[in-house]
Amino acid sequence: MSPEALSELIFNIANTLVSEGKAGTLTADLIPPQAKFAVMRPKDRAHGDWASNAAMQLAKKAGMKPRDLAELFAAELTNADGIKSVEVAGPGFINITLDSASAAAVVDTVLEAGSDYGKNDHLSGKTLNLEFVSANPTGPIHIGGTRWAAVGDSMARVLEANGAKVVREYYFNDHGEQINRFAKSLVAAAHDEETPIDGYKGAYIDEIAKRVIDEANADGVDVLSLPRVDGGADQDGNPLGEGDSEQREEFRKRAVPMMFDEIQRSMKNFRVNFDVWFHENSLYSDGEVDQAIADLRARGDIYEKDGATWFESTKHGDDKDRVIIKSDGNYAYFAADIAYYRNKRHRETNPADVAIYMLGADHHGYIGRMMAMCEAFGDKPGENMQILIGQLVNVMKDGKAVRMSKRAGNVVTIDDLTDAIGVDASRYSLARTDYNSPVDIDLNLLSSHSNENPVYYVQYAHARSCNVDRNAAAAGITYEGADVSLLDTTADGEVLAALAQWPALLREAGDLRAPHRVAHYLEDLAATYHKWYNVERVVPMELTDPEARGEQADAIRIAKAPEPARAAARLKLNDAVKTVIAEGLDLLGVTAPDKM
Repeated sequence: MSPEALSELIFNIANTLVSEGKAGTLTADLIPPQAKFAVMRPKDRAHGDWASNAAMQLAKKAGMKPRDLAELFAAELTNADGIKSVEVAGPGFINITLDSASAAAVVDTVLEAGSDYGKNDHLSGKTLNLEFVSANPTGPIHIGGTRWAAVGDSMARVLEANGAKVVREYYFNDHGEQINRFAKSLVAAAHDEETPIDGYKGAYIDEIAKRVIDEANADGVDVLSLPRVDGGADQDGNPLGEGDSEQREEFRKRAVPMMFDEIQRSMKNFRVNFDVWFHENSLYSDGEVDQAIADLRARGDIYEKDGATWFESTKHGDDKDRVIIKSDGNYAYFAADIAYYRNKRHRETNPADVAIYMLGADHHGYIGRMMAMCEAFGDKPGENMQILIGQLVNVMKDGKAVRMSKRAGNVVTIDDLTDAIGVDASRYSLARTDYNSPVDIDLNLLSSHSNENPVYYVQYAHARSCNVDRNAAAAGITYEGADVSLLDTTADGEVLAALAQWPALLREAGDLRAPHRVAHYLEDLAATYHKWYNVERVVPMELTDPEARGEQADAIRIAKAPEPARAAARLKLNDAVKTVIAEGLDLLGVTAPDKM
């Protein structure tokens, strides 16, 4: 019996007690939804397999003492199939012990469902637009963007496992001052000049500048001979931006797509596949910025002041109103944010029921204005728009921090990280920590094959389970004759309980937008499995060293094979663990090796 089944049983008992008039002043409308009846694993196994505080939750509403109400629950639970015993403890905890067959039923449930075990459809019918990474195309993706790539893609997989339709989206900031600085930096590098004060430095700038020159030459364009005088027009006769030039425009036109290509390649190599690559510049070229402003104006949220156009965001909870068109006629950056949100919610293909933004720590100040804009469009902040703020990543090597600065040129990039420790370790280490917390990446630890390396520890559990399968096949052990009720040792029970908790954990990880909980679960399951492996056997193992003494000999004797029915049952348990670990690693975008 799973925790979810127990929760449903307790919920039904609460309704039965009300209908029979045994629950005091409690009425059916005061009973919370089933999901609110938490069933937990007691820290002390002497207290049973599972525990519930349902009586304490309902006692005040029922006008009863918690222990008295708990006794009523216990009497009903004792008569339920699959429950061996029920005890009321402390102020009103209900401790439940399952019979061995009921506890072990999870094994067949896992094996029958396979990789779908734990998946559900409670988010079905919803389209979630998940925007993450969205690094400016002015350089390679640094370690902060790499964290969002790992967390964002893992979150998308977890949400899909909960039934949601997820649109993975990358927003290219290819409009505005950062692109101007990028182009100026390239022109300076091409002429072997000092980098502009506000420009970008680094070997990649020199590389891109050279690629632009080579590409232009192949097209018959001597880019270095183009005018460098500010202003003018591009080759189509369109006026260039303030302080721009024909040469800078040529570098911009050719270099930005090069950076796009590099970013897309890096994402693909990192096992992140976006559904939409959205270009900020299209919001202006397609007139969507003007349309979004017009919509807000029609809603009464736009006004003119001091020659500028303002969004009256204070009407919707922001701390101050926001300029969207400056007095010089240029758009403020927030104008694109307004248009982009409107686009997500109303696009023809996969309009978003929920727009989730994953932003860096330096964007915390954006939350107020973004939520105000959401409300101004008639949507619900926190529901139709959700903003997740990620914290910094510190890369460590030999006990020292590796300094990062995109402009200084010593940035740690996504390719640097994967070259150092591989994609598996990179993704796992970045996804296993709550994005609300800073994270230290220890390059030495994550390149090691030791139990202190969390990704190795989990992957090794999967590889070990595969080895058990190979050894079982060699010994002629199959599922035939398996009796899962014989999975009754303490070690068996711990593994069974861990497997039973996966569905609730997966649902919680989706609802809380917390893929790191998947990693923590996998580490707990792996630890439980490794302990089980060391004391229980599927395949016979004889004492090969007659001189072995003490703990070594005792361990080998304990590890001798059980009777066939129990061996077959343990093979099934082994395979259930293998199934769940593989599924969990896949949700994190990490491979599940069969040998290590």
